[in-house]
Amino acid sequence: MNADLAQIRRSLLTEPLAGHFIQEEGGEGLPLTPAAVLFPIVLRADGATVLLTRRTAHLRDHAGQISFPGGRVEEEDLSPTHTALRETEEEIGLSREHIEIIGFLPEYRTGTGFRVTPVVALVHPPFAITPDTFEVAEVFEVPLAFLLDPDNHKPHSLHYRGALRHFVAMPYGEHFIWGATAGMIRSLTERIGLHTA
Repeated sequence: MNADLAQIRRSLLTEPLAGHFIQEEGGEGLPLTPAAVLFPIVLRADGATVLLTRRTAHLRDHAGQISFPGGRVEEEDLSPTHTALRETEEEIGLSREHIEIIGFLPEYRTGTGFRVTPVVALVHPPFAITPDTFEVAEVFEVPLAFLLDPDNHKPHSLHYRGALRHFVAMPYGEHFIWGATAGMIRSLTERIGLHTA
């Protein structure tokens, strides 16, 4: 996995690039709210994992969905990195002293009107998690190798806002990883040169 992590480091942007983005189907022309997420790669002894959350069912945006820790940019945030670290601490209680930022993925523009900067980081165990139960129903980890394997990227479609939308999902056990989270994982898969399904 060390070679894979080196490959990931080489594939990332060293800073967010203005005008360089991925547009999710159905979001064209929407007003955009700036946001940032942490793409946390946990350095486990038996192989790297990705830490994900399941949002609570009552939230206004993306209720019940699998997400990276993160959220809207606030006025006091100095950078996307600051937003991602602040939101991660607020949502799941993961202290920034365990987090090593290694780069960025292209901005991801969602079908719901967010422009999200994915901040990729290594997370060094041991660490404690204390989820904010208002926002986070569950925190779990998925093997990085599973998420980066294009064979696990499954095509799906649904009717949304009067049109048939096509998307990729990564079912893992009882979890259905789709939407912006799957899109950002797929963005990393493409950047490190793996063939997509």
